[in-house]
Amino acid sequence: MTSSAGLLADFHAASRDALEATRRRLGEATGQASAGDLQTVADQLDAVADLLRREAVLRRTLADSSRSAEDREGLASRLVDQQVTSATADVVRTAVAQAWSRPDDLVSGLRIVAREALLVSAERDGRLDAVEDELFRLGRIVAAEPALERLLADPSADAEGKQQVLDRLLADRTEATTRKLAAQLVAHPTGRGIAQGLERLAELAAERRERSVATVRSPIALSDQQQRRLADALTRIYRRDITLHLEVDPALVGGLVIQVGDEVIDGSVAGRLDELGRRLG
Repeated sequence: MTSSAGLLADFHAASRDALEATRRRLGEATGQASAGDLQTVADQLDAVADLLRREAVLRRTLADSSRSAEDREGLASRLVDQQVTSATADVVRTAVAQAWSRPDDLVSGLRIVAREALLVSAERDGRLDAVEDELFRLGRIVAAEPALERLLADPSADAEGKQQVLDRLLADRTEATTRKLAAQLVAHPTGRGIAQGLERLAELAAERRERSVATVRSPIALSDQQQRRLADALTRIYRRDITLHLEVDPALVGGLVIQVGDEVIDGSVAGRLDELGRRLG
């Protein structure tokens, strides 16, 4: 699954279209923006989402498709124009002009676009590769610890306590953008869980580099040369650049298991034994 598909998976058709339009506007409004300016846009979009989450009447009014788009844009302008940068205001006006399936989807959409702005900021700073890798690894850590996933996703859990847990996981070894994205996701989860949210963000980072992600499981670590050969082979197969996310899984015994989107290539000994057992069963 591509990152766009992952982001849109929890939305109905109207909200999918609305989110895509808002994402496009982010790109248009910030085409020449610096990394610092993009971080400001991200913070402001998240703040607008916070406001709409608190103010139910305002949220419903701005997402009310029975009102004209011009009316909703005018209300948004009066609300934010003097409080945020022109780029942020442009994105907010575009968002409220869309026909969202539910008012809550408008809030979720603004948060998603805010996170994309942070990824674009990392890209402008030349740090996107590191952020992508850290998001992927953190997602795997969370997915492997169900108790940790439940704690971080629990809306009733102490927010400060969850942040402390996250700080211990990330410490100062990670990129500031990674820490900020993870903190935002824990504070305001979207989708079906923290681990999946982190995976979607990693995929979105990969898309920023116009690549697809291949998750590769192997019984031992692959050498640099093996990684390059595998990436080249997958690039030829899929006819687009492929980013490898590597996992070591001794249970495979030998061979590789490769997943690109929804497609799984199982060349492991364990996979072949399982297939043989099914045929003989």
